[in-house]
Amino acid sequence: MTGIIDYDAGNLRSVEKALAALGEETVVSRDRDILLGADRVILPGVGAFGDAMERLHQYGLVDAIHQIVEKGTPFLGICLGLQLLFEGSEECVGVEGLGILPGKILRLPDDKGLKIPHMGWNSLQITPGAKLFAGIEEGAYVYFVHSYYLKAADETIVAASTEYAAHIHASVERGNVFACQFHPEKSSAVGMQILRNFIRLG
Repeated sequence: MTGIIDYDAGNLRSVEKALAALGEETVVSRDRDILLGADRVILPGVGAFGDAMERLHQYGLVDAIHQIVEKGTPFLGICLGLQLLFEGSEECVGVEGLGILPGKILRLPDDKGLKIPHMGWNSLQITPGAKLFAGIEEGAYVYFVHSYYLKAADETIVAASTEYAAHIHASVERGNVFACQFHPEKSSAVGMQILRNFIRLG
């Protein structure tokens, strides 16, 4: 069973629907005991970094997420869920992220003549051996919606990257922790394969 963390940050139902299409049983919850008992856990989300961290604290989910990760449960952050795993974001200076992975979230630069937010399909440069991308071809396209991007402090955790106004660390994995800046649940067959790979992890 996959637990989907509910902290009023939207996009939960599309993730739930995509997993159901793969035959995966899910539970959408903010109950720490339910989430700690799940076989794997997903932190989705859209919206502002600061608001999201406030709600995670409000619902007592910060400690729960750290416990889930520390016990080795496969954990997947999606979009804002990726950003929250890191130390902080230029979107909300002074607000601490979960700090599970090292790195900062930066604003996409305006000086490239590209529209911000970045909304659309981009191809990925995939790191060989990345578990989330097993069976996925180099250059596969996935769907992004974001104005901020990850610059990981440790590039060895980068599983895939892309280019849009900056060099974007589009996916990371370290141990049992995985994350995607793009939306696999909105990325057609490629995204479904990514979710299938995650489900098979544990």
